[in-house]
Amino acid sequence: PFERVLVDDVSKDHAEHVMEELRQNDARVKLIQMARNFGQHPALLCGFSHAEGDFIITMDDDLQHPPEEIPKLINTIKERDDVDVIIASYEGRKHGPIRRLGTKVSVWATSSFRLIRRFLVEAMLQTNTYLPQIGNLLVLSSNRIINVPVHHDARAYGKSGYSFRRLVKDLLYDITSHSALPLLLVRDFGICSFLVSVGLGIFFLIRYFLYGVSVEGWTSLMLVLLAFFGITLLSIGIMGIYLMNILNESKKMPHYVIRRKDV
Repeated sequence: PFERVLVDDVSKDHAEHVMEELRQNDARVKLIQMARNFGQHPALLCGFSHAEGDFIITMDDDLQHPPEEIPKLINTIKERDDVDVIIASYEGRKHGPIRRLGTKVSVWATSSFRLIRRFLVEAMLQTNTYLPQIGNLLVLSSNRIINVPVHHDARAYGKSGYSFRRLVKDLLYDITSHSALPLLLVRDFGICSFLVSVGLGIFFLIRYFLYGVSVEGWTSLMLVLLAFFGITLLSIGIMGIYLMNILNESKKMPHYVIRRKDV
C-alpha cells in the first residue's frame, strides 16, 4: 500500500487538470493546490503534512528521478534500521552546467530524491523558520544519513526553474542563515588591517626620527581611504543581511496557504 501526494505549486502548464484525472482514476492520489507559488521547500512541507505513511519519499516531477529507482531506497531502509534518511546519489548527473555548479558550491545542497522516516518528517513540520530548506532541516535533525546510487535521466520537457540568479540568491541565504563566515572574514580582515596600520605607523615614525623623511603622496593616501571605506560599507551591508534575516524570522509568516485539496 502506498499513497501519492501531488502538490501543485501554481504551475503554468495546467498540471492541476492532469492531477485531477489521476485522482479520479486512483483513490491513492492526494491532490493539493497552493494559493500561490511559495517555492519548492514549502510545497514539500505541505505534502509532508498530508502524508500518512511510515516512510516518505520526495521526488521531482521533471522525470529526472525515475520511479523505477524507488525500490532501491525502500529495500535499503528495510535492511538498515540504523538509517533515518536515504539520499539518492546520481550516476551520471544530467543537470545543466549552471545547476551542477550551484550544487557543488552550495554547502547545504542535497538531492531532492530521498526517503525519510516519518518521525523526522513530523519533527520538520514543527519548525517555523523563514524559508525552510529540507536538506538543512535533515542535516540538523539527524546524522544517520546515507547515500544510495540511482540512475539520473535527462530532463524530458522544459528547463529547470533554478536559474543562475536563483542559485546565487539561495547560496547567499544559506550562508547568512546558517553561518557567521562573512562576519568572521570581515572581522579577521579588520584585525589584519589594524595590525598592518600599527606596523606601518611605527615604521614611518622611526624613519622620520632617524632620517627625517616624511611620508609623501596623496594618491596612496586616497587609495587607502577608499579601500577602507569600501570595506566599511561592505561590513554594514553584511550586517544588514543578517538583520533582515532576523526580521523575516520574527514575522512568523505561514510557509504555505492551501487553496483547495482533495485527499
